[in-house]
Parts: sequence; structure tokens; C-alpha cells
Amino acid sequence: MAELENPSLMPNLITYLSCLLQKVAESNDVNCRFQPQKVSVFHGLTRPTISIQSYLDRIYKYANCSPSCFIVAYIYLDRFAQKQPTLPINSFNVHRLLITSVMVAAKFMDDIYYNNAYYAKVGGISTTEMNYLEVDFLFGLGFHLNVAPNTFHTYFTYLQREIMLQPPPSNAESSLSLDRSLKVHLCFNEEESSHQNQQQQLAV
Repeated sequence: MAELENPSLMPNLITYLSCLLQKVAESNDVNCRFQPQKVSVFHGLTRPTISIQSYLDRIYKYANCSPSCFIVAYIYLDRFAQKQPTLPINSFNVHRLLITSVMVAAKFMDDIYYNNAYYAKVGGISTTEMNYLEVDFLFGLGFHLNVAPNTFHTYFTYLQREIMLQPPPSNAESSLSLDRSLKVHLCFNEEESSHQNQQQQLAV
């Protein structure tokens, strides 16, 4: 997609996703007091000291994957949240979910990609842990890795529109559907064949 080659788009996208995931993680940290949440291999014993913004910037800098991988990683996180509602993104698992989703997206999308040991170094974890995270993530997705062109277009154009129409999400309110979907379920319906119907869903 030609728009992804725009040099100013990806930094803005990385920043936007970072701010969004930060807000989602903080919200789910509060919700964990009232809703049962399972502990998984993605959970760390403590919150990482590196911010989500810095972590995603690091992945973007060193992963050397195609820009499309970050859109696909975003789709994978949405799918994971839908299939694993008791494992919402929070401050203890967001970093591991990020590095894993990008790595899996790169393996699926790109002809040339780094191995697990390299991504482990980028993510600041051991190769053994990276291997475990990959397996759990794949099972969590039900091995649903294929992304149809219309699905990719729906997610990308929605993100692009949100970036253009509003600043990154603040602590007040975010209209981006991922804010809700990562805590409960997706509002994106990949079964819809009509792009117009999908766009109407996104606006809800």
C-alpha cells in the first residue's frame, strides 16, 4: 500500500498506537480489581521500566520489517483480545504481546525476516521465552494468521483516519475501537464482505 511508504506516516502510527495501548493497559489495570483476569506467559512479575512508546519505537527501529507488519500486528492483537477475553492487555503483558505480535506478523508477511533470537534481543527477553511466547500467541489466535486485503484496508484506513482527525488518545476519551475491544470484544467484523458496512461498524 503506497500510503505506508509515506515517511511521516509510520512515526505517527507508532506514536498513536503507543498512546492507545498505554491507555488500554492502564484502564485494564484498574478493571482487574473487578473482573477476573488470567495470568499467562505474557505477564511479567513487575511492570517493565521502559515505556510502551519507547518499546515500540525500539521494535520499529531494529525489527526492519515492512510497514505492513505493524498493521497486521495490530490486527493480531485485536484477534487475540477477541479470542482471549480473560487475557486483556495490561501493564504487565503489553510489552511481550507487542514484540510477539510484530514478530509473528513479520514471519507471515515478509519474505525475509529475523529469527526468534534476534527478536528476543530486541524485546529484552531470552530466546527460550520468545519461543514460548510465539507458541502461546499462535494458539491464542487459533492460528488465524491470514489477513484478507479488505480486512487490512479496513484497519489501516481507520487508523489513518483517526490519526488525521484527532491527536493521540489522552487520559480523557478515545474513540478508537481498540480501546473498547481489547477490554471486551472486537467491533471489527472480518466476516463482512462490504467495506461500507465495516466502516459503519467502526463509527459506532
